[in-house]
Amino acid sequence: MHTPDRTATSGCPFHPGSAVTQQPHQQPTAWWPNALNLDILHQHDTKTNPLPGLRYREAVRQLDVEGLKADLRRLMTDSQPWWPADYGHYGGLFIRMAWHAAGSYRVADGRGGANTGNQRFAPLNSWPDNANLDKARRLLWPIKKKYGNRISWADLMILAGNVAYESMGLKTYGFAFGREDIWHPEKDVYWGAETEWLAPSDARYDDVEKADTLANPLAAVQMGLIYVNPEGVNGQPDPLKTARHVRETFARMGMDDEETVALTAGGHTVGKAHGNGSAANLGPAPEAAPIEEQGLGWMNHTTRGIGRDTVTSGIEGAWTPHPTQWDNGYFELLFGYEWELTKSPAGAWQWQPVGIRPEHMPPDPEDPSRRTMPIMTDADMALKMDPIYRPIAERFWKDHAAFSAAFARAWFKLTHRDMGPRTRYIGPEAPTEDLLWQDPVPPGPTEIDVGAIKARIRASGLTVGELVATAWDSARTFRGSDFRGGANGARIRLDPQRGWEANEPERLQRVLAVLEPIAAQYRASVADVIVLGGNVGIEMAAEAAGYPVEVPFAAGRGDATQAWTDVASFRWLEPVADGFRNYLRAGITAAPEELLLDRAQLLGLTAVEMTALVGGLRVLGANHGGSRDGVFTQRVGVLSNDFCVTLTDMAYRWQPVGRNRYEIVERASGAVRYTATRVDLVFGSNAILRAYAEVYAQDDGREKFVRDFVAAWVKVMNADRYDLRP
Repeated sequence: MHTPDRTATSGCPFHPGSAVTQQPHQQPTAWWPNALNLDILHQHDTKTNPLPGLRYREAVRQLDVEGLKADLRRLMTDSQPWWPADYGHYGGLFIRMAWHAAGSYRVADGRGGANTGNQRFAPLNSWPDNANLDKARRLLWPIKKKYGNRISWADLMILAGNVAYESMGLKTYGFAFGREDIWHPEKDVYWGAETEWLAPSDARYDDVEKADTLANPLAAVQMGLIYVNPEGVNGQPDPLKTARHVRETFARMGMDDEETVALTAGGHTVGKAHGNGSAANLGPAPEAAPIEEQGLGWMNHTTRGIGRDTVTSGIEGAWTPHPTQWDNGYFELLFGYEWELTKSPAGAWQWQPVGIRPEHMPPDPEDPSRRTMPIMTDADMALKMDPIYRPIAERFWKDHAAFSAAFARAWFKLTHRDMGPRTRYIGPEAPTEDLLWQDPVPPGPTEIDVGAIKARIRASGLTVGELVATAWDSARTFRGSDFRGGANGARIRLDPQRGWEANEPERLQRVLAVLEPIAAQYRASVADVIVLGGNVGIEMAAEAAGYPVEVPFAAGRGDATQAWTDVASFRWLEPVADGFRNYLRAGITAAPEELLLDRAQLLGLTAVEMTALVGGLRVLGANHGGSRDGVFTQRVGVLSNDFCVTLTDMAYRWQPVGRNRYEIVERASGAVRYTATRVDLVFGSNAILRAYAEVYAQDDGREKFVRDFVAAWVKVMNADRYDLRP
């Protein structure tokens, strides 16, 4: 939780509603806001990418890493008059930039984080909590310009934070390249329902007094903050209450108590917060700034607004006597003094020491001969007052080496959590140690007798629906947001996945009891055999439809162990809905069709691929619990286009018989022929999805449907096969 520079509810420099330009009212979604918006499935297509031929993971391997780091070290102390460095060192600013890029990650859906360079775009570039990070990125531009496409913005922003810490004396745990940039704002991240910045926390809690009632998948306590309000919950100082919210927020970032203490203290060991001036003099955030500002925001054209006179969070001061050194000064001050509440020049609540000695006062950021008052935020005071945090903080206070090691690992986790498994790491400083939070999977055998295994599966007596459902359930956990889950590892046979309601434990164990001995006999991984089972089911169904295919397959998946599976962490991957198998957990009130889009986006699917997969999984009999909803065919187990044909056939009418249940009635006879859910009928009601369904429903669309279904299926099965990607 580095330099908070977070907006407070009192004396803050930020203007609600200034960051994101509203969509023009002629947009269809403005006229019909309840219409299903498919944009999240097509937000990063080739039309937005100025470098469609670039293979970044190959380009970054040509990077002069030592030269780049040398340039970054020089930049740290190359203070620019237009935005001077505090204490002559940009380390604090670059660390905050990297921290806030990574810190938006949350475990609930894996979204946010630093993996895409999304801090360059709205809304993040104009979040109150990210004020003046636009200057940090502009300071980095000459280096980005020099190294070009060999370094992404996403990698560069995190590397700058790493080098900043190293330049101030910390031995970091390592760094991995491999983050690829996006080129326009993300539309798939839900940041909250509030319509104004920094709305009271109550808006996203059932009861703000109970931190664990924060709405999922959110982690931050207010709209526009990365973590918590540094002045206290809703801007009211109360360190013990703040501690509860810090604990919940950091847990939703995937951090435990020790990591939380290390990160908070390590972030505040260097740099300072800025609140020495009037917030009223600041201009709008970058997205609302006038064109002449050229993408910069929060500009002060009324009074001096740089150096010691900068206003960012409204809080003013440094936490340690030596803000450019990695030392134990933070704990020395936190535990060495009593602290009292005060307000910054900008009017924000903060804590200051009682009876501070001159040698413990940090220097002025521009004049080292002057001394200033150190500060703590409410979150800092929580480390001293909370009965769980305090013993950890005291241990770090007494053992600086242990603190440094714990922080280095926690910082690495913070900045790499959304990169996925270690196999995606690139570069000479990438650690080789397997870490539990990376969901490690040992490599599997690549030379197996695929033909013999498939023959055994065909003769096993397992149905098409059983084989397909098991393979789908194994693979559908993949999240392209943070590269977790997927079929590799076959964690579907381990806790907690084997007990998930969505995985139909009884059916799952029955199928595994057949497939696991086959894997053992042929010295293949269970993960590969599960996928091969799904492929066999599809091949049998396509053959029955008159379009025989061989589903592409590549061996090499490994089998994870229970010891290397973080059960608590994996609970976040449990599906509460899966429209592809027509599953919706009881009590879920969100629109099923919206949840379908969410899962499709995490799987990296287009709307066309989603249409083919839903239509195919229905006729294959892969519905959860054997449900007949959406099974618009009399030939279950045949890979036909019957789902799309029935849906577009005006011989039927559709009538609701419950909140999420419909009957398909034959107009001529009045007989109920089929039942359906909202997920089924949306492919007929949404104009775009209906257009895709019509393509597959045409008489000449049957073979195309089979081919497209197979391609989309393979894409999902291989979503976590990074060894197969270019």
